[in-house]
Amino acid sequence: MTLKKKVGRLMIAGFYGKTVSDKIKHLIHTYHIGGIILFVRNIGTPAEILELTRNLQKEAKAAGYEKPLLICLDQENGTVRRISEGTTAVPGAMLLGATHNPKHAYQAGIVTGKELKALGINWNLAPVVDINNNPENPVIGVRSFGEQANDVAEIAKQFMLGMRKAGILSTLKHFPGHGDTNVDSHRDLPVIDHDLKRLHEVELVPFKECIASGADAVMSAHVYFPALEKEPNVPATLSRAVMTGLLREELGFDGVITTDCMEMDAIINGIGTVKGCVKALEAGVDMVMVSHGYNMQEQVVLELAEAVERGEISERQIDQSIARIERMMSSNISWDDVEATQEVEAFIGSPAHQDEMKAIYRDGITEVGEKGVLIQGETKVLVVYPADDYSAIAEDLHIANSALAEELKAVHEHVEAWEIDLSHYEEGLVALVQKLETCEHVVVLTSNAARAKEQQKLVAQLIDSGKPVDVIAIRTPYDAALFPKANRRICTYEFTPTACEVVAEALIGQTAVNGKLPVTLGIYKNLN
Repeated sequence: MTLKKKVGRLMIAGFYGKTVSDKIKHLIHTYHIGGIILFVRNIGTPAEILELTRNLQKEAKAAGYEKPLLICLDQENGTVRRISEGTTAVPGAMLLGATHNPKHAYQAGIVTGKELKALGINWNLAPVVDINNNPENPVIGVRSFGEQANDVAEIAKQFMLGMRKAGILSTLKHFPGHGDTNVDSHRDLPVIDHDLKRLHEVELVPFKECIASGADAVMSAHVYFPALEKEPNVPATLSRAVMTGLLREELGFDGVITTDCMEMDAIINGIGTVKGCVKALEAGVDMVMVSHGYNMQEQVVLELAEAVERGEISERQIDQSIARIERMMSSNISWDDVEATQEVEAFIGSPAHQDEMKAIYRDGITEVGEKGVLIQGETKVLVVYPADDYSAIAEDLHIANSALAEELKAVHEHVEAWEIDLSHYEEGLVALVQKLETCEHVVVLTSNAARAKEQQKLVAQLIDSGKPVDVIAIRTPYDAALFPKANRRICTYEFTPTACEVVAEALIGQTAVNGKLPVTLGIYKNLN
């Protein structure tokens, strides 16, 4: 194997389109890149996904790969769910945390893994084991299982073990913890100032538990930890003290370490992607992820090869990383599996899977405080929802915020939906006040209202109308603490179809929701 193909094995690359592009073919044939990461831009129907993954593996086979490509994505479920169409909606992390039932997490892992594997995907970049102990965190939030270290550790471990049962590789992210930040590393470099004692007692607990249970891979965080790295503003991804000293030597992890995407601003605005990838390998990382730019991907491979030739990275280290990758793949990734998957399995998105997951949704969706009046049979209901928008760059917008209105229409006859663009709040409010005259009950959706004053003003004015107002927090549950005078406050933690279906049934009394908050609402410092 040439040096360029050796270092190519340490690259995870993304591409654009739902078919195999010429650029990704070039990276496969010329450099033998080790992995492919898929995003929504690559995802179609289940049949299209299966065709894409099979064709990617055909290219790898033709290029002379001894083992198949690693094909991965972020199927965390909930708000970060790259595949949706035709598949089962599986509860996301915080909703699973709200069930306080590790068995639910295990079953969610099995269903996630079975459906991914049947579509030709062999590696899931999940679970998120960050502890969401900072309500102002703009990037983790409901992607976390909760705020208590031991609870997060157990739920994450069971989700990981469920995926393993289904034959899917898992990834713990984002090491050594991205939960207690108020900066999104897609946009800037977060800093966590906790001392070593605190990190071992909180942030590292889920990593330790899952590593002890045989974690396949760990993803690094582009976060600076002064207690771990003495050089200022060096993110964990680039820190030998973190990647080798802490993760390898102290915690004893000998699986695959991968970076988060090296095109995020926390890297680009510092050392830069190409040099950053070299620095990451020097720190002890096994695989570098360059998700978007083809030119950047090729530059990274060439620079890594030159770094080896210059003696900055030893070829022995490259061989050790390749050995870890092959060891990770050896348990359940083979050409036989790839070639056996010919058509979409009937269990993908099946009624059995949907019913199993819906039961978990009922046990996770959470009603806060005293229950108010139900929507009655002839009551005229107005559903008010904000225009669709991302909460964080990592999120996916598969499902529109209007989904709850559609689900409520399916179980109640008199429902009207009303979208409000909060960027034109005053104009929208005038029309909404007029619309209120024609309804008797209001259901309003909030999306991170705790960080959006216009949403707070909107809901407060709806409550002041004197009509029963149900507040549905479709992302962060911290919104529920803002509106104690609401008729009902329900936290869904996500806006997936099944979550909306369960809430609609709960609003009319057709079902009960049994979740218990996995976070403390009152700790948000901006709450009154």
